[in-house]
Order: sequence, then C-alpha cells, then structure tokens
Amino acid sequence: MAHPSQLGFQDAASPVMEELLHFHDHALMIVFLISTLVLYIIVAMVTTKLTNKNILDSQEIEIIWTILPAIILILIALPSLRILYLMDEINDPHLTIKAMGHQWYWSYEYTDYEALGFDSYMIPTQDLNPGQFRLLEADHRMVIPVESPIRVLVSAEDVLHSWAVPSLGVKMDAVPGRLNQTAFIASRPGVFYGQCSEICGANHSFMPIVVEAVPLKHFENWSSLMLEDA
Repeated sequence: MAHPSQLGFQDAASPVMEELLHFHDHALMIVFLISTLVLYIIVAMVTTKLTNKNILDSQEIEIIWTILPAIILILIALPSLRILYLMDEINDPHLTIKAMGHQWYWSYEYTDYEALGFDSYMIPTQDLNPGQFRLLEADHRMVIPVESPIRVLVSAEDVLHSWAVPSLGVKMDAVPGRLNQTAFIASRPGVFYGQCSEICGANHSFMPIVVEAVPLKHFENWSSLMLEDA
C-alpha cells in the first residue's frame, strides 16, 4: 500500500516485483554515475582556463566514449530482457481467473469452478468502515491462494481498461474483443490494491482492484461459501 510522501515503489509481494525493484536500483545507480561524471566535466570545462589538446583531438578518447556507452547499454539491456521474459512466462497455473473491465467496475470469473463469479464495485466514501481506504476499497475482493501460480485472463466489455496491481508487478491492458493474459505468484498473505491504469472515461478513477492473498485452506473455505451463495 502506498503512503503519503512515498518516493519509491510499494513493497514487493511477488518474485517478479522483487526483480523489478532490483533492476530499478541497478539502472538508477548507473544514471547517478553518468550524471555525476557529466556534471564534473561541465564544471571542470567552465571553471578552468587550461586547454588540453588531447581532449580537442584524440583518437583514443573518441574510441573510449564510443565503446563505454555501448557497454553501459548492454549492462542495462541484459537484466531488462531477462525480467521481460520472466514476466511472460506462465508455467502450469494452479488457478485461472478472468477479469473483465466494464464502465466502471471489474467482474471476475474463476474459470476452474462452474459458477464462481462476481462483480467488484468501489465502496462509496459514505459507506466505508474505519480503516478502509477511500477510492481503493471494493465490495468484493479477488481472493487468491498464497504461493500459487495465478493466471489472469484480461479483457473488456466496452472500452480500453488496464488491470494493474503495483505491489504484484502486474499491469495488463483490457482490450474489447481481445483476451490478454498475465501471471503472478503472491509470495505472502495480504491485501494488495490497484486501479484501472487506462483513461477509460468519466469514472476512470472509480474502478479499483483489490487482491486478497490468503493461505490455501482459507481460499478453499471462501470458494465453498461463494459457491453456496451462488
């Protein structure tokens, strides 16, 4: 959950998000080093009256400042490609959930069950209980088991939406007439909040996503109760 004045990402709740955080820190350190070097060169060039003819015309320096950026780009590209392929990898999911975007709410279908599905609407501010978050709470949460590969099929009924949960490292566009898929593993129990990340209309900011990760036994109890109510 994000908090006021937060500068960094939310705490990672999935292995992929942990990898993304490490890559962010890796790339940021490279940016800091480059910025420091460039600032030092600018200050040195402005403040000194001396001129080094090797800087004006030197084959060796030209070779260095051609090869060095290429090496830096490789150091950034390789871990980036690794994470990109990890995010696309879907190995034997234990549970498949279909998330449909509507104007302006989400509906979820647990495709491994016959009749387990529900709509998820934002709870209005006046109906919130103490401790609940305004504009982020939903009347029905997407409940999943912890430490299980979850596949989410994402689509939309009307306009473009985007199913995104930052702490799980998930963001997938919901396109009408197209079925996209993404996967994640919740590494710890908790409640993780997200929102539609595509400007989908007037009430775009009022269709939150709430994912609740629970132990497998609790998930089985919840699914049994939901099926009985259906």
